[in-house]
Amino acid sequence: MMISADDQARVDAIEEALLARWPETRIAPTLERISTLMDILGSPQLTYPTIHVAGTNGKTSTTRMIDSLLFATGMRTGRFTSPHLESYLERIAINGQSIDPKEIIFAYNDIAAYLDLMDEKFDNPISFFEAITALAFVAFAEHPIDVGVIEVGMGGTWDATNVIDADVSVVMPIDYDHMEYLGNTLTEIASTKAGVIKEGSFVVLAQQQPEAAVELLRRAAEVGADIAREGIEYELLTRAVAIGGQLISVKGINDTYEDIFIPLHGKHQALNAASALVAVEAFFGDQPLDIESVRAGFAAVTSPGRCEIVHRDPTLILDAAHNPHGARALAETLESEFTFDEVIGVVAIFGDKDAAGVLKELEPILNSVIVTQSSSPRAMPVEELEKVAVSIFGNDRVFPVASLGAALDRAVEKAQRPLSDESVGVVVAGSVVTVGESRTYLRKKFYS
Repeated sequence: MMISADDQARVDAIEEALLARWPETRIAPTLERISTLMDILGSPQLTYPTIHVAGTNGKTSTTRMIDSLLFATGMRTGRFTSPHLESYLERIAINGQSIDPKEIIFAYNDIAAYLDLMDEKFDNPISFFEAITALAFVAFAEHPIDVGVIEVGMGGTWDATNVIDADVSVVMPIDYDHMEYLGNTLTEIASTKAGVIKEGSFVVLAQQQPEAAVELLRRAAEVGADIAREGIEYELLTRAVAIGGQLISVKGINDTYEDIFIPLHGKHQALNAASALVAVEAFFGDQPLDIESVRAGFAAVTSPGRCEIVHRDPTLILDAAHNPHGARALAETLESEFTFDEVIGVVAIFGDKDAAGVLKELEPILNSVIVTQSSSPRAMPVEELEKVAVSIFGNDRVFPVASLGAALDRAVEKAQRPLSDESVGVVVAGSVVTVGESRTYLRKKFYS
């Protein structure tokens, strides 16, 4: 998207104003501020139907799939996801494209005074995440859209996105993450995430561990929600690895959909696709979806930073895996769908994450690992990550490099074998920030 210098300066100024607020990682669990803000703005989030996507892993990809399917059926869509890889504008998409800078400027001018008013009214100011959520809801109402697909930021009950009254909620697999806010047991975590299930709505439940399933089903029963459970009311029937992705068939709630190509790698993406398809079926009611629209919608799906190949020769793969569950999915995908003779890892992870858990999942598929750190203040220092890595990989397979750019250069250099038949892959993982910064760096390195 081409953007004038003037608009770019405004977009940057808005980002600075948003970042000056409470950061995304600081949360006072309540809907009070965002609810009051939305009321003052005239409740734009209630002016269009919505689909709400919660869970621990797979939320962003599934949200993008639902958006792509709805758009392929001819609907005007709004999509809200978080966090972003390279620009905060990615979080708010209209008809599948990042919001136009002019539209974000317009929406921000619309709400800026109200943000200040809320700051005065409450003990805690409106946070970065609350402000950007409000921006999305206002932009969608202005556009206007036919349907909003909204990814939960964290948790569910008190997440800022939960001011919507979703027609369909989707709960992806629940695992341990953000325990400081969500609790230390799967029961507690699931109980918070179950808060997205609304009175009389429809809920799509991806495969859950038993204690999480109990909480979700209890909530659905309490509010009289209809349920579709993976493996019972719907399922992924077949999956075959194909060039550039995979071919799947899905038994939905209204029909069976065959020969669907998804240009994404990994069984987890096939499972995400099944849940996305059923969410769209539930949204439209009792009639089967048009198979050609389904195929077109899935064929157009992208999921940046999710096992994303950004360069060939050497093959560079970016994956935002930042917890053991995500790392396991990445390891399984590399094992089953790629034929590298050697894989070099570049890992930079946040200090508050389970670094040992992530590295243990990756150890069987990485021949060596370069440990480094992103520019985020939350990044685990290289020395610390190196100690964790050495305890899992041993001394001779771990290489510390102080900065992410230098680590990527080193990995690319190690992977280039001009006179060899060996195929070497480089996999970058550990956090969304790591992947976003790598994406920007590698684009400049290879394509500018």
